[in-house]
Amino acid sequence: MPLTQETTGTDRIRVLLADDHAVLRAGLKALLANQPDMEVVGEAEDGEDAVRQVKTLRPDVVVMDITMPKMNGLDATRDIVLLGYGTRILVLTMHDEEQYLLQVLQAGGSGYVLKRSADDELIEAIRTVQSGGVFLYHSATKMLLEDYLKRVRAGDASEKEQYDGLSEREREVLKLTAEGFSNQEIAEKLFLSVKTVDTYRSRIMDKLGFHHRSELVQYALRKGLLSPH
Repeated sequence: MPLTQETTGTDRIRVLLADDHAVLRAGLKALLANQPDMEVVGEAEDGEDAVRQVKTLRPDVVVMDITMPKMNGLDATRDIVLLGYGTRILVLTMHDEEQYLLQVLQAGGSGYVLKRSADDELIEAIRTVQSGGVFLYHSATKMLLEDYLKRVRAGDASEKEQYDGLSEREREVLKLTAEGFSNQEIAEKLFLSVKTVDTYRSRIMDKLGFHHRSELVQYALRKGLLSPH
């Protein structure tokens, strides 16, 4: 995926690492140190510390573990999102169970990477969420789609999901947003201005009653706008 920021000066992606294992944090820091467009600005050993450091450091992205002392990663994610700083939360965890994936998205997280795949996926995931996209590990979209189909069969699909009122152009913008494209990339693909893409995206969020882009990904999956891997 192309870099979305300049690779010099203060325009690098500012990352906070939140994990209770110092050895893992050291490994992640070394990995990110090799990226010219990234810098680790802080480390937190528990959820409470992560929230405190976000208030002080205002990082672009927090790489967050789920299982941590004092405050778990899910609660920390909710608290950070509520701060309203625009910090993106990328969960890096050993848990690949559906319940954790759904909870992360519901809490306002922008991405989900498994620790066993960190060497291959973490760098791309950080760039994706920083640029406003959502990053899910390989089988996650299939998992979300299967969850929705279960609820449909049980009669739990909401009226909002069945009657969304989105125009064809709004659906196109929604699909590309959910796939992780930036406003600039969407504008180029649809031959629109960046400002017009912003307007479409705001209109979509208002119509659907959403507050986080992670909700757009879930919605796009449920409506069949994305194909599971």
